[in-house]
Amino acid sequence: MFSEVKFPVPWGHVAAKAWGSSEGHPVLCLHGWLDNANTFDKLIPLLPRALQWRRFTLMGHSMGGAVAAMFCFLYPEMVDKLILLENLGFLLAPEDTEAWLKSKRLVIDRLLSLEAKQQTPRARSPEAALQRLLEANRHLTAEGGAILLQRGATETPAGLVYNRDMRVRTQSRESFTVEQCVKLLQKIQDRVLIIVAQDGLLVPYKLDTRNHFVKDLREAFESTLKEHIQLIEVPGSHFVHLNKPEVVSGIISNFLTVHNPRARL
Repeated sequence: MFSEVKFPVPWGHVAAKAWGSSEGHPVLCLHGWLDNANTFDKLIPLLPRALQWRRFTLMGHSMGGAVAAMFCFLYPEMVDKLILLENLGFLLAPEDTEAWLKSKRLVIDRLLSLEAKQQTPRARSPEAALQRLLEANRHLTAEGGAILLQRGATETPAGLVYNRDMRVRTQSRESFTVEQCVKLLQKIQDRVLIIVAQDGLLVPYKLDTRNHFVKDLREAFESTLKEHIQLIEVPGSHFVHLNKPEVVSGIISNFLTVHNPRARL
């Protein structure tokens, strides 16, 4: 069972879903890029919810993992544990200063272009909306896509319209050097779990050169933080937590219930 929650903010509200007892230890879950809270629908029921701790745990999938990690680094005293699903918590900054400036300018140019277009959202039939979602997300199963659409689209007289602000596609995110990434993780060492899917987006030997940062980060983590973080590979795709939640639920449950996890890679 879950309940709908809305948090008022100056520009409207942030929508959320709450599972379990309000007396339990809070675990804040952040969904990935252009997804929604339904991404955790199949995983949450498999996790323990009646834990009594003073602080809260952060769990983020994909881009939600980057947001969770950044919050954890800024406010480490508030976060008990950090769980990253298919995310390493960082993007590496370009080594060349001009390349870094170019990347920042490109984000602004894309944002201005999107705002100038102001196109009316396209309405689709339920079948077409699901098909388009699956085409854009090859890691999703039909069942997983349907779950996301339940919250990710609004029914109109003309059909389903995606609930998305396309300005999110500019992906303006902070980036760091490898040394900075390691130092930030050291602030919360011994309480970090990273789960990587073998057919996901973070397997180094399957990535093109644009994603070299994954290989660099994993090498740095394994050489510097090997004794202090859990980095586990599991079978599955980028949406393994939604497609096959039983693959990761045991790992996450154990991490949540162990008082002071220290595990080797």
